[in-house]
Amino acid sequence: MDELTIIERHLAEAERHFAEASRHVEKQRRIVAELERDGHDASLAHNVLETFLQSYTAHKAERDRLVQEKTLIVGKT
Repeated sequence: MDELTIIERHLAEAERHFAEASRHVEKQRRIVAELERDGHDASLAHNVLETFLQSYTAHKAERDRLVQEKTLIVGKT
């Protein structure tokens, strides 16, 4: 298996993780908004959202790194 194929596989996985993290963030934002709208304590929900945002940021960084790596490999050929 060549280097480009490996990067493309890793990139596809990173894209899936990034998309899933994005869905988690959006869902948690809705939960926070609903709790706040209904007058409930949303502090734990905010903490969970912050954790999801950290995960989202990490997955985005990994995806972006793999895109750059793929670009470099394609540029060599």
